Amino acid sequence: MQTKKQNQKIILHACTKADWQKAQKDQEYKVSSLDSEGFIHCSEADTIIGVANSHWKGRLDLVLLIIDSVKVKSEIKYELDPKGGKIYPHIYGPLNLDAVIKVKDFLPNSNGIFDKSSLSFLKTKTAV
Repeated sequence: MQTKKQNQKIILHACTKADWQKAQKDQEYKVSSLDSEGFIHCSEADTIIGVANSHWKGRLDLVLLIIDSVKVKSEIKYELDPKGGKIYPHIYGPLNLDAVIKVKDFLPNSNGIFDKSSLSFLKTKTAV
């Protein structure tokens, strides 16, 4: 397990447009996993497609939060997923909105599957 903060590192979080609109009213982003698991699930560019297809397949009401992890006020831990063997960033507390540097519509292809074209706005794996 590793904790954050060096240079700008982009992490990603998919959510519904309604959840993002609520966050803007509340001035911070919270999601049910924060209460149930203690953290907000995030991904990096190389894992977000798999996560989206596992949890959000076919959804047309999503946005992708592009987050500068250095600006996140809550602790970020990079933790191993025991089921898949991949490491994911988890935000242990509410997400401050000024850490969200972009919000993009996050749409699957015509078959309801998320693929690399869903991330076409990312210039590289770690930069926006």
